[in-house]
Amino acid sequence: MFDFEVQATAGAARAGTLTLPHGTVRTPVFMPVGTQATVKTLTPGEVAGTGAEIMLSNTYHLYLRPGADVVRQMGGLHGFMNWSRPVLTDSGGFQVFSLAASNEIREDGVLFQSHIDGSRHLFTPENVMEIEHALGADIIMAFDECPPGQAARSLAEAAHERTLRWLVRCRDRFNALTEEGPPRSQTLFPIAQGSTFADLRREAVRRVMEVGDWKGLAIGGLSVGEPKPVMYAMLEAIEPVLPRHVPRYLMGVGYPDDLIEAISRGIDMFDCVAPTRNGRNGTAWVEGEGQVNVKASRFRVDPGPLDPDCDCYTCRTYTRAYLRHLIAAGEVLGLRLLSLHNVHFLVRLAQRARAAILDGNFDSWSRTWLARFRAGRTEKTTGGNP
Repeated sequence: MFDFEVQATAGAARAGTLTLPHGTVRTPVFMPVGTQATVKTLTPGEVAGTGAEIMLSNTYHLYLRPGADVVRQMGGLHGFMNWSRPVLTDSGGFQVFSLAASNEIREDGVLFQSHIDGSRHLFTPENVMEIEHALGADIIMAFDECPPGQAARSLAEAAHERTLRWLVRCRDRFNALTEEGPPRSQTLFPIAQGSTFADLRREAVRRVMEVGDWKGLAIGGLSVGEPKPVMYAMLEAIEPVLPRHVPRYLMGVGYPDDLIEAISRGIDMFDCVAPTRNGRNGTAWVEGEGQVNVKASRFRVDPGPLDPDCDCYTCRTYTRAYLRHLIAAGEVLGLRLLSLHNVHFLVRLAQRARAAILDGNFDSWSRTWLARFRAGRTEKTTGGNP
């Protein structure tokens, strides 16, 4: 039920197959984010139509509303949101640190104040495992401490050590829940921290893998404010020590160029809220043009598709002029159509990277793709088009 096979490599880049209880996931893979058991503005059927093979949901949000017991009674996340394919839940750790009105980090866990109603809650490694067990995802994440981007060395070391201590507690509670039943087909992924310190990153990977016989490994605490070259440097620093036999998951990363850069550095799995967030803000990713503002005046009478190289429903059906009108008028349909395109863009991009690895031309394909995407983005930034 939990098996990973690497089928081809191109330098550090890998094409693999991850077998999970609710289906097979082909890697590299982008996972759309269904924060509150929904990818914002899209139905599960529409998400499936993009080719997405796995979705992410958020433990923090679902714990606060509607509650893990509600989701459990409704058949877990798969039954609750009518999604039959694999699901991954994060631990809520990042949200506890970034969204809570206030929080207090203690050795037993994190005491935080709900961003919804101000109520106080305690997340511990043990009860986070219980919450994720009730949510019923195929893959669940260990509870970790995520330090802020470019944290001081002392803060990064403290978070790194606490994450390792909490991992042991997560492992023990997860194993106990698995033995107690009722049976849940789940696997637990650990998270390696280390901020922007290469030696801490390498040490975290080594020590995490000593704690258990893991089926996967997540890399947390990147794309949280550090410059992109620093993130790439951290991935290069840890790639030689990453385990070869499990999928590597880079948490919270999903801008198109980051996806390709990280795949070339050995990453297999990604998630990010950017596709739908950008869609709601009227921006879209376009092949060869980078990120475009659909409200730009140049689209007012443009009869072409949003992205001529894209086969998503939005690009097959509507003109740039119509999409611009919808966004300018504040119509919900415009936000939905851009979100659908952006999700499809990233899902398809990961699939294209996989095909290039299998075909043996990933290096040349990725260089060409990145050059076109970044040239378009640069032209748009400097060309004066609002």
